[in-house]
Amino acid sequence: MAARSAPSCHLRLEWVYGYRGHQCRNNLYYTAAKEIVYFVAGVGVVYSPREHRQKFYRGHSDDIISLALHPERVLVATGQVGKEPYICVWDSYTVQTLSVLKDGHTHGIACLAFDVDGQRLVSVGLDSQNAVCVWDWKRGKLLSMAPGHTDRIFDISWDLYQPNKLVSCGVKHIKFWSLCGNALTPKRGVFGKTGDLQTILCLACARDELTYSGALNGDIYVWKGINLIRTIQGAHAAGIFSMNACEEGFATGGRDGCVRLWDLTFKPITVIDLRETDQGYRGLSVRSVCWRGDHILVGTQDSEIFEIVVHERNKPFLIMQGHCEGELWALAVHPTKPLAVTGSDDRSVRIWSLVDHALIARCNMEEPVRCAAVNVDGIHLALGMKDGSFTVLRVRDMTEVVHIKDRKEAIHELKYSADGSCLAVGCNDGSVDVYGVAQRYKKVGECVGSVSFITHLDWSSDSRYLQTNDGNGKRLFYRMPGGKEVTSKEEMKGVHWASWTCVSGLEVNGIWPKYSDTNDINSVDGNYIGQVLVTADDYGVVKLFRYPCLRRGSKFKKYIGHSAHVTNVRWSHDYQWVISIGGADHSVFQWKFIPERKLKDSLHVAPQESLADSNSDESDSDLSDVPELDSEIEQETQLTYRRQVYKEDLPQLKAQCKEKQLSATSKRRERPPGNSIRLHFVHGYRGYDCRSNLFYTQIGEIVYHVAAVGVIYNRQQNTQRFYLGHDGDILCLALHPLKDYVATGQVGRDPSIHIWDTETVKPLSILKGYHQCGVCAVDFSADGKRLASVGTDDSHTIVLWDWRKGEKLSMARGSKDKIFVVKINPYVPDRLITAGIKHLRFWRRAGGGLIGRKGYVGTLGRTETMMCVVCGWTEEMAFSGTSTGDVCIWRDVFLVKTVKAHDGPVFSMHALEKGFVTGGKDGVVALWDDSFERCLKTYAIKRAALAPGSKGLLLEDNPSIRAISLGHGHILVGTKNGEILEVNKSGPITLLVQGHMEGEVWGLATHPYLPICATVSDDKTLRIWDLSPSHCMLAVRKLKKGGRCCCFSPDGKSLAVGLSDGSFLIANADTLEDLVSFHHRRDLISDIRFSPGSGKYLAVASHDSFVDIYNVLSSKRVGVCKGATSYITHIDWDLRGKLLQVNTGAKEHLFFEAPRGKRQTIPSVEVEKVGWVSWTSVLGLCCEGIWPILGEVTDVTSACLTHDKTILATGDDLGFVKLFRFPAKGKFRSFKRYVAHGTHVTNVRWTYDDSMLVTLGGTDMSLMVWTNEMEGYQEKRSCDSEESDLDSEEDGGYDSDVTKENEISYTIRALATNIRPMSGTKPHLQQKELSVDERPPVSRAPPQPEKLQTNNVGKKKRPVEDLVLELVFGYRGRDCRNNVHYLNGGDDIIYHTASVGILHNVATGTQSFYQEHGDDILCLTVNQHPKFINVVATGQVGDSADLSATAPSIHVWDAMNKQTLSVLRCYHSKGVGSVSFSATGRLLLSVGLDPEHTITVWRWQEGDRIASRAGHNQRIFVAEFRPDSDSQFVSVGVRHVKFWTLAGRALLSRKGLLSTLDDARLQTMLSVAFGANNLTFTGTISGDVCVWKDHVLGRIVARAHNGPVFAMYTTLRDGLIVTGGKERPSKEGGAVKLWDQELRRCRAFRLETGQATDCVRSVCRSKGKILVGTRNAEIIEIGEKNAACNILVNGHVDGPIWGLATHPSRDFFLSAAEDGTVRLWDIADKKMLNKVNLGHAAHTVCYSPEGDMVAIGMKSGEFIILLVSSLKIWGKKRDRRGAIHDIRFSPDSRYLAVGSGENSVDFYDLTLGPTLNRTSYCEDIPSFVIQMDFSADSRHLQVSTGCYQRRVYEVPSGKHLLDQAAIDRITWATWTSTLGDEVMGIWSRHADKADVTCACVSHSGISLAAGDDFGMVKLFDFPCPEKFAKHKRFFGHSPHVTNIRFTSGDRHVVSAGGDDCRTRAKAAVLPGADCALPATRQPAL
Repeated sequence: MAARSAPSCHLRLEWVYGYRGHQCRNNLYYTAAKEIVYFVAGVGVVYSPREHRQKFYRGHSDDIISLALHPERVLVATGQVGKEPYICVWDSYTVQTLSVLKDGHTHGIACLAFDVDGQRLVSVGLDSQNAVCVWDWKRGKLLSMAPGHTDRIFDISWDLYQPNKLVSCGVKHIKFWSLCGNALTPKRGVFGKTGDLQTILCLACARDELTYSGALNGDIYVWKGINLIRTIQGAHAAGIFSMNACEEGFATGGRDGCVRLWDLTFKPITVIDLRETDQGYRGLSVRSVCWRGDHILVGTQDSEIFEIVVHERNKPFLIMQGHCEGELWALAVHPTKPLAVTGSDDRSVRIWSLVDHALIARCNMEEPVRCAAVNVDGIHLALGMKDGSFTVLRVRDMTEVVHIKDRKEAIHELKYSADGSCLAVGCNDGSVDVYGVAQRYKKVGECVGSVSFITHLDWSSDSRYLQTNDGNGKRLFYRMPGGKEVTSKEEMKGVHWASWTCVSGLEVNGIWPKYSDTNDINSVDGNYIGQVLVTADDYGVVKLFRYPCLRRGSKFKKYIGHSAHVTNVRWSHDYQWVISIGGADHSVFQWKFIPERKLKDSLHVAPQESLADSNSDESDSDLSDVPELDSEIEQETQLTYRRQVYKEDLPQLKAQCKEKQLSATSKRRERPPGNSIRLHFVHGYRGYDCRSNLFYTQIGEIVYHVAAVGVIYNRQQNTQRFYLGHDGDILCLALHPLKDYVATGQVGRDPSIHIWDTETVKPLSILKGYHQCGVCAVDFSADGKRLASVGTDDSHTIVLWDWRKGEKLSMARGSKDKIFVVKINPYVPDRLITAGIKHLRFWRRAGGGLIGRKGYVGTLGRTETMMCVVCGWTEEMAFSGTSTGDVCIWRDVFLVKTVKAHDGPVFSMHALEKGFVTGGKDGVVALWDDSFERCLKTYAIKRAALAPGSKGLLLEDNPSIRAISLGHGHILVGTKNGEILEVNKSGPITLLVQGHMEGEVWGLATHPYLPICATVSDDKTLRIWDLSPSHCMLAVRKLKKGGRCCCFSPDGKSLAVGLSDGSFLIANADTLEDLVSFHHRRDLISDIRFSPGSGKYLAVASHDSFVDIYNVLSSKRVGVCKGATSYITHIDWDLRGKLLQVNTGAKEHLFFEAPRGKRQTIPSVEVEKVGWVSWTSVLGLCCEGIWPILGEVTDVTSACLTHDKTILATGDDLGFVKLFRFPAKGKFRSFKRYVAHGTHVTNVRWTYDDSMLVTLGGTDMSLMVWTNEMEGYQEKRSCDSEESDLDSEEDGGYDSDVTKENEISYTIRALATNIRPMSGTKPHLQQKELSVDERPPVSRAPPQPEKLQTNNVGKKKRPVEDLVLELVFGYRGRDCRNNVHYLNGGDDIIYHTASVGILHNVATGTQSFYQEHGDDILCLTVNQHPKFINVVATGQVGDSADLSATAPSIHVWDAMNKQTLSVLRCYHSKGVGSVSFSATGRLLLSVGLDPEHTITVWRWQEGDRIASRAGHNQRIFVAEFRPDSDSQFVSVGVRHVKFWTLAGRALLSRKGLLSTLDDARLQTMLSVAFGANNLTFTGTISGDVCVWKDHVLGRIVARAHNGPVFAMYTTLRDGLIVTGGKERPSKEGGAVKLWDQELRRCRAFRLETGQATDCVRSVCRSKGKILVGTRNAEIIEIGEKNAACNILVNGHVDGPIWGLATHPSRDFFLSAAEDGTVRLWDIADKKMLNKVNLGHAAHTVCYSPEGDMVAIGMKSGEFIILLVSSLKIWGKKRDRRGAIHDIRFSPDSRYLAVGSGENSVDFYDLTLGPTLNRTSYCEDIPSFVIQMDFSADSRHLQVSTGCYQRRVYEVPSGKHLLDQAAIDRITWATWTSTLGDEVMGIWSRHADKADVTCACVSHSGISLAAGDDFGMVKLFDFPCPEKFAKHKRFFGHSPHVTNIRFTSGDRHVVSAGGDDCRTRAKAAVLPGADCALPATRQPAL
């Protein structure tokens, strides 16, 4: 018999022998119940030592490799390997899954750890980046992810004493992580000199930022913060694999086999050397330790688990042991006792007691063991070895009987004969040797039939025959004992086999899937008594089949647990157990066999629930035993919703076609047509493949769907409203329990689910991202908060959502076959039911996963195909309708009973208060009582019962019912034929809506003078529809064939219909009766047309490529038009009835003369001059513009011209209806586009008076009626059309500043390169040769002079210890905006420059800094909500979006205490350009600088990215939330303004509509502000301000400014608006204006800066003051009352600040920059004292020694000397063309040295007066000059050059000094050189791309500050001749620090920045040219 059903018996896992010690560590723990938890293979094991009992967790589908214990010690997390590995969190007590975490990792999960309160879990992957993920495991949500390390990570742990800190370690590294927002930021541990850099294997965190870690060499490294502070050497003799912390201290275990206990301060307590104990052995290696109280658990490499009681430490108790290394293949069972024998490649043979679950004997062999057998008397045990020998042992004492080696290859199988006289030994060389047992195993025979290795042997019961299987899958027979091969089938016919372990043979045919090769089943064993067969295969599965199973692909039950291949499986001697062994997992599984009769008793054991389905009746067999699927269901399962092109693909496809469009857009494009259409009514309902998609809303309207439209139908008024948010066919619909919201799911590549409001028809939330192809079922939970959905992808994914937040809560794979419904349990929202083809499953939520259990049918039949399901009146009950017409009643997961309800499938069910209603294919609606005992009433849907008020006609009696809903005293019924009916409880039936039935609809014709139309479809009907307000089907007629076209005669009396068999008929238009019919063609008729006037001729076009012309009156064919090469698609007549225009499938445009059909050629220019009656052609010059850019992918299927010849409507394959102006000449014309049809639009027609457009959807079978709205009529509506294919290429205006900002590219620090064009070898790479003079000095020699003249002689010299940032001069205004804000009611201002956020006190001028950014800040915003006072967000530049530390990020921080509140790493590659907080302050909006200008919305406190979407293809400058909203925001940019809505996790956008204002064009928008009543103001590049109402342009405030409006600010308190622009100052105008709430009146303010034009980049307003940030890096405060300006902050504007000089005695310094100014700054008063405009870029500046003169070097080669007192020019000179790079006064004030880019230094004698004649110059300088320093005696000059060489010259002769000894004796007045042996140590290892740019030695001569191209300032000791000297680093500048100086008295360091134009003083002070000068202070010494 063929095994049609799986066996009804069952296996239950009873015991697992083994423990995974290899390649895993820290995987063994005590639970709170004192049980032991560990894992082996794919099973989590909980072992109770007291009861000697095991429980199993089997939720994994592959090897488990990591385990973590929750701090409360009940819950366990385990991680597995695999392509899509997942983590399970489960309860060790109940072994039930609590949460499944997936989608984070690939390859596998290497480590896991819970945090201190057990809420979060961290995991590390095995992928190439070793990704680190942090999970909120209860919600199944990934909180943060970051690349872990380039090499393996071995351990990770949360710091239990500091929140949000983690530590990970691995190959040659340890990293300390902090989690903030969604960002995990690592810091590498610094090994320093304390210990060697080496691999760290394990770690544990302790108090006070201490971390202990175990290293590969056996040392313990102790870390404080990120620094290694000490090592405990020789803690173990070799690597420390495991470290476990408990209350008493720490336990460590190592490769040396020792376990050490340490106290809490890591002082040793004791050592336990396991090798020395009773059970110990050499080579024991500890992989895992766990210390609890006085018990210690130890897991070893060799799969043993020891338990040590501390006071008897030399007697460890062996709890578990198993095989270790190599593979496990050998398995045999004892013939009379419950024993099993196993042997493995670890060379051990072990005997296990199946009753006691223990190892009772073990023996080690010389060779790896590959097979085993026990003789029938149970005395001898034979073992086959890998080397070709075999050994026989006595079972009772494991002593050797005999050892024989006859073969060279491995022995893979051996067996004793049934009578015990012979032993057959099968070898890998293909031979079987037979040995006589009694003759001391003498060889008595040999079988040599196989050419491949022997895999299996079986003896016959009489021991006369042997059957073998080999590697080729051949089955051979031999006669025994001689070994002669038997070939006759007859002889073998009656043989009975003693055992059956062969995998090939008739009896076991069924174990093979239908189409498989034959070597993935490794082992079989037959149980003759129970008639079952057990198999083991390569996929880790043990299966149970019936025996014999003859037919391929038999049904089975399957059991998982083993991970990789199961190598062997055997029944125990009494068939009580099955033993299976795993090859790679070294484990032995013991399964209890539960025969059929016992099954009933064990039913209280619920079926095993797991993620991978155990105990399933799956099989690959043809479903022979399943009744034929109902034809309708059959059809439906074959539907595929996959498309070649989805609408979502359009943007990419368009981008690929960019080249084409550019050529087409050189000319100005005309505007789209002025008319628009609005959807008015839709005929149709999608019933043919959907169910339960029809409901009553709260107010009694009816909601359903058809095509891509959600329809709300009012049955009293017969009107419809539409939800048009979908862009593809809707497949399912569900109603919220309050009946006011609807969820609809659609088709698509990434299909979306929309939840929308039936009142407002607006979307509330859009869910996408987890389904493919389509969404076929949705359901709301009873509380309305959750939504479940099912996808149409191959695994029918199920997703559970929190729909308002748009969050995925959980997901799981549903089933291979189609799922029809999903229902959420109304009592427990964490439970769901799904039903589908042979499928009913009960799911419960576990974190991010769902765990399913099959419905258990038991003896009541088999799992049917389920079509519908409802939940009952308690949480346990459920009812499902099957495809055979039964209703199944379920309790929990068990089938209780079935009730016959319908003939044919039950398609729909609805639960009522006191009963149920069902509908089926038989067209009957049945009402039932509450337990399906009685049917109370049935209603048959019949034509006879139709009530008079029906809106149409019923096509057939008893149509198949697909949806039922109750309410308002009626039953609402939807049918497969597309009808919606309302059944009154008393019986009459009203038809409300109907459409065509299944099959495509192509034929459409409108009546010549009445508002009716005719359609004809593949459903073989011809229908007449009324388009006037009654909207109903007037008449219908069945046809013998489907039709493709139809046409009314000019008098409207007759109707011609073309059918798909090549015939056509003419019918009476009123009665639809045939007048005449013809059949002349074989192929379908594609178009049919009456000639104009009297309608004398009829033209009939067919797919045979002919057009036939008939004389209607004589009913004869009078002509044939030949010449087309392809099928005909459209035909039109001219006004005279003499000419036909024809389109073909080959895109030919042909003309024929009527009535004979002669072909004419008409020049394309002449075509439109011919008067055409109708125009439905899609080809020709007049229509060139209607073809989209994607013409190859999508076809325009139909077109129709209005009767006034102005508007052409088209329909295409993507479901778009478009309107063009006619004629549409030239490519890619503008249009208006409407989405309502899901797939292709097959036909479009205007009615006779152009008042309506009728469109047909091919596969959505819907007829849509649109009203035509003339220009000027359009009221404001939410859904006007979308725009054209091309964004108009008109420029949006020009302004140099905007262009600069748009084109700027930001470099990130890590990629910084040299700012100077250096060449040559870097100093730390140069080889030095020793000169003769470098002999060791003799003590008699005079002491070496000081390197540097010091000016604080007599004081004790103290080095500069540290720098603290004190002042920053500068503000980033040139390319940022809206980045200056008031805080604290106007007392403080906040702004940014370089990578520093600055809080500046207005009254005192003091500054404090936020310095956590790693790179330049580009944007800043302040949270306005009172709950988040002083919360600031800043966004920075970054490179790729890989979420690593250099990725762009947003920091949210507290402005007062500078605490970071959240860090959001983002996917905005390049950087973050704009940030904005929402009204409640909880959401943050960010815009990227990436090519798509992505817009992202965050919940910043959780670091949760809510939604993200590409914003625009060009730069978006600003995006801001509306001040009163958390969901509405506006973005503006280059020719772009968009109005956005956040719906759930989706961002919906609408472009601003200009249509209402004449000649308004979309300019580049720069800024945005808001007013009441949804007003939005946008500032443009031309100075206008646009005022928008919703998203429509209402008016324009012309010339609000004369130049671009860069900044706008909405005051929340009074609604007044401040604007800032670019203007020349004038009497009435000003760059800042204050406006009223509606931007009608304003007051202007002038900035008194003295600039030619003022350019405002930022405005803010608070308490009567306006704060302004300008492009010139000033921040100015304006008083509103008196218009007085107060400059708060100054800075350089453009270009690097190259020059920096400090005053010789006062705390002043000078800066000179490429913006052509030199500025004097006072550090004490924190302000700019003076500024000189030079008119040219300045490059360097220097004070004279007395401080009375200043020398300035210019970029042009000129230099100037000013007198400080009067700022008068004392002298100027230009002797060089190249830029002056450095300029110096000699210490005696006599000489001036000028170094330039022309490789020269010139000397000028100042005593000769201001003529400045050059006295001499230095010769042969190898490259341009960088820095110069005079010696203290003014006699020498050192010059550092651009080729990394330092030269010394004599002054004033300019001679090159070569004597090294003389150079060493020089004392220098200053030292600013970056070159020379004294400063070798300032060059870093990473200087391959970037250089040290500047240096300065302090006046004390013992400290040196240096700046580099990365933007770092470093502090060294001076001198520092060793390479890579120790230093302190200070961040803050952008890339490139250009100059650095100590001020007098070394109180401050000033550093200047290159890219950031600012100077900063650090306290020891730094200026910065970020055009920023920071000042920094030295802490008092």
